[in-house]
Amino acid sequence: MRLVVAHYGVEVVVRAPDGTRSRLAVPRDCSLLVGDRVRLESGGPVVLESERVLRRRDRRGRTRSVAANLDVVGIVLAPIPHTPDAFVDRALVGARAAGIAPLLVINKSDLPGAAELASRMRADFPDVEPVFEVSAGRGTGLAALSDHLARGLRGVFVGVSGVGKSSLVNALVGDPSLAVGEINPVSGLGRHITSNATLHSLPGGGEWIDTPGFRDFGPVTVTSLDLARFFPGFEAALEAGCHYRDCRHRVEPGCSVIAAVESGRIPAARHAAYLALLEELEQAEKVARGY
Repeated sequence: MRLVVAHYGVEVVVRAPDGTRSRLAVPRDCSLLVGDRVRLESGGPVVLESERVLRRRDRRGRTRSVAANLDVVGIVLAPIPHTPDAFVDRALVGARAAGIAPLLVINKSDLPGAAELASRMRADFPDVEPVFEVSAGRGTGLAALSDHLARGLRGVFVGVSGVGKSSLVNALVGDPSLAVGEINPVSGLGRHITSNATLHSLPGGGEWIDTPGFRDFGPVTVTSLDLARFFPGFEAALEAGCHYRDCRHRVEPGCSVIAAVESGRIPAARHAAYLALLEELEQAEKVARGY
């Protein structure tokens, strides 16, 4: 059995159990992902295990697969560039729906606004833990993150370009050769530096996959009906149960989520964020059905 450790479009790199690596040519539309476990045959690699796959929908409605056989998804934020709250919601839903544990990483903790950002994330997403405050540039806070991953976890960072995902992988792996971009001073956005997914073994244990940055994250492994089960902040309210089994938590009578919003247990802004994502998923489902 081999492990896919890098994907370059028309070529993948696989690692054998003894650590040796080899390159394989594959069609451009090949469905292999970094993290897949494969067997090499005369006709090409055959996937043996491809579970807990993180997928997203881009702005054009196309499904993009990020990586396979993941244990954790680290959602990286920083004081600059700004990450829309909707990105965090979508990434959390995408991870949970795929059966992957999410965690939050506040990078550039040495910059102004980082402490406030971490505090707001803990308040808005109290059921998401752990939350790590780190500085890849200064090397602070990384020991706790490394210890968490040292249990043999395989993970991937997601976040908008410029928040420092490659810098974090660089610091965790100890490989200064990884490309690191700069923030555009005009737009405040990061440059897309990582162009291919690559898997790195961490010195203390565990593996991490460096992926290209992206500015959108539409979840595709959850239906509009099931969205509430994975939406952050709805956990306690849903335990009470709604009157209708197919409740969409909009205006239905006997809805436990609406009751929680009216009592203040769920902030109105969080409910509005849920409704926005619900509408997005419903529209995508209509398109898929040809409506």
